[in-house]
This record gives sequence, structure tokens and C-alpha cells, in this order.
Amino acid sequence: MSTSPARLVHEFHRAFGLDVRDTPTEVDPGLAAHRGELLAEEAAEVAEVAVVGPLDRLAHELADVVYVAYGTALVHGIDLDEVIAEIHRANMSKLGPDGQIARRADGKVLKGEHYRAPDVSAVLRRQGWIPGGDGA
Repeated sequence: MSTSPARLVHEFHRAFGLDVRDTPTEVDPGLAAHRGELLAEEAAEVAEVAVVGPLDRLAHELADVVYVAYGTALVHGIDLDEVIAEIHRANMSKLGPDGQIARRADGKVLKGEHYRAPDVSAVLRRQGWIPGGDGA
């Protein structure tokens, strides 16, 4: 059995009769709002346990966020792995050719002069999305 989050969540959605789309699509605002609420609920649980632990509960809550995020992508027909790869490409461009890393005081890595923003629209177009051409 594959442990790919995308495959596992796809299996769950199919088994429980939840929405699955193969092409990036805008969905009904009610469904979109519901998915947003699920994500917010899971993120709040991560925030709650992140400081006080225990670590196994944090791991569980983080996995729930990823699971619901993949489910939301699936509902919208988005291949999230491809989007993540594009975000990763952009994030890696924050590293300058000299190996220098710009950081904020709290340690967050900042965008340097060599940063190239992600082109998520291009990724979605490769997946079959037609901007402005799909409705709920």
C-alpha cells in the first residue's frame, strides 16, 4: 500500500463518497467554505498542542492538517504534489549563489534578490485549469 498522502486521501474520498475531481475546478461556495472550516479547525488544534505537547499529539494534529489540505486539493481537482514542488522551487531560490541566507530576527528565511516567485497558475494550467473558464 502506498503511503503517498495524495493516494491515501484519494482512497478515503472514494471510499466515503466525498468529492474527487481530476481537473482544477472552482467548487460551490458552500463546499469551499466547509473545506476552509475543516482546515481552520485542524490548524487551531496544531496551534493548541504545538506549545504544550505532547509530541505524539502534535504529530497527529500536523498529519490531520496535511490530510485535510490534500482532501481540499482533491475536492478542487488540484494535484497538490505538483504545487508543492513549485513552491519548493521558489523557496530554494531564496538561497543566494554565494550561499548567503537572509533571515528575520525570529529565524524565518527571507526572500533575497535571487528569489523567483512560484508560478502556481502555470502548474494549474498544466493540470487542465482554464482561468475564468470554470464555474462552481
